[in-house]
Amino acid sequence: MDYHEPTTVDEAVSLLASQEESRCLAGGATLVAMMNFGMMEPSNIVSLRRIEELRGIHPDDLGGVRIGAMTTHREVAASERLVGSNDVVREAAASVDVAIRNMGTIGGAVSHADPASDLNTALVAAGARVEVAGPNGRRVVPVDEFFRFYLTTVLEPDEVVTSVRLPREAAGSVGAFDKVCRAHGDTPTLSAAVTLEYDGGSVSNARLVIGACGPIPLRSADADSHLMGDGATDEAIATACAILAKASEPPDDVRGSAEYRRLLIPRVAKRLIHRAIEKRAPAQ
Repeated sequence: MDYHEPTTVDEAVSLLASQEESRCLAGGATLVAMMNFGMMEPSNIVSLRRIEELRGIHPDDLGGVRIGAMTTHREVAASERLVGSNDVVREAAASVDVAIRNMGTIGGAVSHADPASDLNTALVAAGARVEVAGPNGRRVVPVDEFFRFYLTTVLEPDEVVTSVRLPREAAGSVGAFDKVCRAHGDTPTLSAAVTLEYDGGSVSNARLVIGACGPIPLRSADADSHLMGDGATDEAIATACAILAKASEPPDDVRGSAEYRRLLIPRVAKRLIHRAIEKRAPAQ
């Protein structure tokens, strides 16, 4: 197995394209575990740890936030830039088990595309965009289009995630994240993330997302529409959750049956939405 530590994105892309079985190494938590279980045997490892461009949380040219792909969950959880609706991403990063939080990266999370990932669920709720570099240059993909299926994204084998971009938070917007686990640090049985934007006293935009209940984080524009308007009433929340529960494809596994997960959706979502609304209350 060949191992490389490039110092630029262009060099990393070139190394990825040099061999068919090439893989990026970010924090290493997922890749190393998969290699240990024999699920992956790459012939070429391209470490991203020395590429300075991939680090840090900075304002972007559209007034939002650019999070470098090699930024750890710990750094995201501690960032004071993630406010308003983008606070959903900070909360999700803070919920990650401390061992993974210190080494896992946001680029690694989106590239792995685990539908139970705390960060991926929150990034869909935030309306993030994923910047990708490859031999043909760079492109920016809306996160709603980035995840294709379980552990599958739009990434080509010779492409690498360079950053995750969050939109400029609207004034008065709020975001929140929650999950249900069998034990602290375990993969969630179900996770949920929500962002709400306000125009006066009414909700002008809403994004409710459920994780661990399908091959990708689950969101429905129809469900979101029921949370908009005069506010997220219990009736509106129940309707939105019914839509999501019907659209869900939850697994049956040791963390809970499909039926149990569908029962959790309205309970967790209602609690989460009310907590998000309460975040806005003191500012009114």
